[in-house]
Amino acid sequence: MDAALLSTLQTIINQTLFYSTPLILTALGGTFSERSGIVNVGLEGIMVMGAFSSIVFNLTFGATFGSLTPWLALLIGGLIGMAFSLLHAVATINLRADHIISGTVINLMAPALAIFLVKVIYGKGQTDTIAQSFGYFSFPVLKEIPIIGDLFFKRTFLPAYFAVIIAIIAWFVIFKTRFGLRLRSVGENPQAADTLGINVYVMRYSGVMLSGFLGGMGGAVFAQSIAGRFSATTIAGQGFIAMAAMIFGKWNPLGAMGAALFFGFAQNLSIAGSSIPIISKIPDVYLQAAPYVLTIVVLVLFLGKASGPKANGQNYIKSK
Repeated sequence: MDAALLSTLQTIINQTLFYSTPLILTALGGTFSERSGIVNVGLEGIMVMGAFSSIVFNLTFGATFGSLTPWLALLIGGLIGMAFSLLHAVATINLRADHIISGTVINLMAPALAIFLVKVIYGKGQTDTIAQSFGYFSFPVLKEIPIIGDLFFKRTFLPAYFAVIIAIIAWFVIFKTRFGLRLRSVGENPQAADTLGINVYVMRYSGVMLSGFLGGMGGAVFAQSIAGRFSATTIAGQGFIAMAAMIFGKWNPLGAMGAALFFGFAQNLSIAGSSIPIISKIPDVYLQAAPYVLTIVVLVLFLGKASGPKANGQNYIKSK
């Protein structure tokens, strides 16, 4: 293969993985929540809190933990996202609030709270740039494979492979385990699940908290790799794109992962399109708008046709 072509393909693949990783994790989180019957429009806000907490942890402990810092911050972002998702869970499950309204409140509250805390902690509207980031990783043996090694396993983005593994595990959990069967049954028919002895509230809490954990990790990955710091515009529409990926993937973890890769590729074109021969002729403004236009197109085309869990968005009141 021509060296220039190989280099171009390597760049496209690596950058696609780079931009897809936050979307994969967040879309998987949305899948768990909606499989339990809780619509989680608040993924954007959860990503914001994950991004904020991970950057603060990274800046605070970067000198202490060194190269391990981004991975620990990834976990912190997930835990903070999980804690924040509890607000949505309590509102929709216990207080029986409208799922869309509750998620919208989360999305409005998270950026304001995060920026307020940034100003309190750092005395300005944004944080400093982190010194410890994920960087690039080469797989020891796999990188030696001709062509494939160069494209997928040399100087690549390790969290992307971490996200792919999580997607495979999520598919196995949802479709091949007792927990997944109960989660899906609660999302399809909570009354029937309740009569079989399944605790509907516990399963729905589990789905929402898993969505918070994965969404928080998605925000943490984005902030520590793509943004490098936290500000009011760090997470700008990523949660909604992840929701579109979840719907495009028909609430299936592997489908959501594939859709997230597609949207990641679209975002990559908006950044690196100038280095690709044919695409470089397209004006920058169209490339930058492409991911958001594709999100709207996917929602228009597939939202009505894709059939999600039947009880999705419906509050459940336990009968006595």
